[in-house]
Amino acid sequence: MITLARHELYRLFASPFAWLVLALTQLILAYLFLSHVDYFLQVQGKIAAIPGAPGVTQLVATTLFSDTAIILLIITPLITMRLLAEEFRNDSFPLLLSAPLSATQIVLGKYLGALGFFVILLSITQLMPLSLSVATELDYYALFAGLGGLFLLVASFTAIGLFLSSLTQHPAVAAMTTFSVLFLLWIIDWAGNTAQDSWLSWLSLLSHFSGIIQGDIHSQDIAYYLIIIALFLALTIHKLNDQRLN
Repeated sequence: MITLARHELYRLFASPFAWLVLALTQLILAYLFLSHVDYFLQVQGKIAAIPGAPGVTQLVATTLFSDTAIILLIITPLITMRLLAEEFRNDSFPLLLSAPLSATQIVLGKYLGALGFFVILLSITQLMPLSLSVATELDYYALFAGLGGLFLLVASFTAIGLFLSSLTQHPAVAAMTTFSVLFLLWIIDWAGNTAQDSWLSWLSLLSHFSGIIQGDIHSQDIAYYLIIIALFLALTIHKLNDQRLN
């Protein structure tokens, strides 16, 4: 399983596509980060005398994490679309099944390999707000809570993308389907806001993420993401077991 995860991560970085996605993502986030810093410098004097006013962590780091979440929503389908769909398209899936690996090990290997790419991306992104510690004090609790929220969010994105990649032989179809599902689970919160504690609001990826990046962590939010991850990984394992029987 670990070998397969390493191979998947190596295969990602063996192509220029992953490097391009990583470079463009960091370029966009760096621009947004500098824009948030510039805005904070403009309003710093005005909010300094306000009791309980948001500090640099809230105005820069937390806002950057919100931007990162939206970018992850866009790029995750591009990374996950090939995980299994390409195996089906190239007829290499029977070779994968012939390896001494169970369907669970194959799914977890693919999943961890793709997730490794996003861990690298988030690690680089985290360096931007951390660089502010040279000149100011940061709220490290809020900072690492935001990072943890991003990890849970992209881990859920990856599990959903992996499952949808197992349903088709065409990576482009997998990418479009994944983006559609993720976007639906993102904006479903808009309908959920019309009724307090509605089930639509509970289903929203955004509603659970918003509290975490503000440092307001609840066990139900963490449980929500763990359920999403476990559910879609289990569905993918079931799909591969069906493929093996057929």
